[in-house]
Order: sequence, then structure tokens, then C-alpha cells
Amino acid sequence: MNIRVSVTVFGRVQGVAFRHYTSRRAAELGVNGWVGNLPDGSVAGVFEGDESGVNALVDWCRQGPPAAWVERLDLHRETCTGEFTGFSIRS
Repeated sequence: MNIRVSVTVFGRVQGVAFRHYTSRRAAELGVNGWVGNLPDGSVAGVFEGDESGVNALVDWCRQGPPAAWVERLDLHRETCTGEFTGFSIRS
């Protein structure tokens, strides 16, 4: 079963290659969607795919790459639309 979630990650998550690592991990897990920086210093993303892959990517985002410090992750389940073909990095 495919699912869709939106996440916002707070902490030291910009300037630490968070988007790059998230994109790479999404590709490994077969998850589609996007990730991008927000003006307030947080990182947002929308992930779609197999429930186990999406959940694994969300779990990874709770830690982030080695230089990151994740203070909090907000998660919202959404209706899966299947609109994404691949994973992109937004600025």
C-alpha cells in the first residue's frame, strides 16, 4: 500500500547537506517526492511510496546526516496522489 506524508524538520538542518542526503536515501528506498529548505531555517518534504519505504525515510529524517541536529519533526499524513515520478531537491 502506498502512502503520502509531509514533514517539516527543525533544528540545525540547513547547511549540512540535509536535502542531498534525504534525496539519496529516498532513491535507495524507492520513495518519490521532494525536499527543500524553508525561510525559517527548517527543511520540508513530501514523501510518497510504499509504506515501509516512506516510514524508513521519515525515521532517517529524525536523525538526519552526520552534521545535522534534529530538534523536532512534524509529520502529517496526506492522501496519496501518485503525482511524483522520482525525487527532487527544491531550494
